[in-house]
Amino acid sequence: MIVRYATAVDNALLAELGRQTFYETFVAHNTPKDMAAYLAVSFSPEKQAAELADPASTFLIAESDGTAIGYARLKVGQPAPGVTGERSIEIVRLYARQDWLGQGVGARLMQACLDEAAKQGCDTVCLDVWEQNARARTFYCKWGFVEVGTQLFQLGSDLQHDLVLQRSIHPTPSNSDLISV
Repeated sequence: MIVRYATAVDNALLAELGRQTFYETFVAHNTPKDMAAYLAVSFSPEKQAAELADPASTFLIAESDGTAIGYARLKVGQPAPGVTGERSIEIVRLYARQDWLGQGVGARLMQACLDEAAKQGCDTVCLDVWEQNARARTFYCKWGFVEVGTQLFQLGSDLQHDLVLQRSIHPTPSNSDLISV
C-alpha cells in the first residue's frame, strides 16, 4: 500500500471514490433522497477538479497494486469554532473503501495527513465527525483527537450534528513515505 499526492488528472477518480466511500459509510443511516442530493453536489468530476485546483487543499490517495482504496483531503483555512492553535489544518475527508476497512488504510492516511500538516508548518489538525459515526470517533480518539465543539452538517434535507475534534502536532514531519506523481 502506498499513499500518494493527488494530481489534477485524479478528479474523476476522486469523484468516483468519494461517492463510493461516502455512500458505503452513510447509506444505512440516511434516506436515499438525502444521499442522492448530497452525492450529486459533492462528488462530480468538476467539483473535484475545483477542489484539486484550490491551493489551500491537499489530496492524498491510498493505493494497493495501482487501485485506489482510500483518500484524504486536507485544507488550510479558517478553523471551526473551538479549534485552537496558531496554524491549523482541517482533515475535510478521510475515507477507505468498505472492503479495505480494518486493513490499515485509515492509519496510513492519518499518518500521511499528520506528516503533511507538519510539512506545511501547522501545529493543530482538526476535523469534524458525525456524532453517530462511532467507528470513526473511536479511530480519531486512538489518534489523540479530542472534542472541542460542535457544528451543523447539511446532508440533503437532513440537518445533522457533527463533533469538532482537534489534536496538536509537532511541526517536524516524521519519515513520510508520501509519493509524488
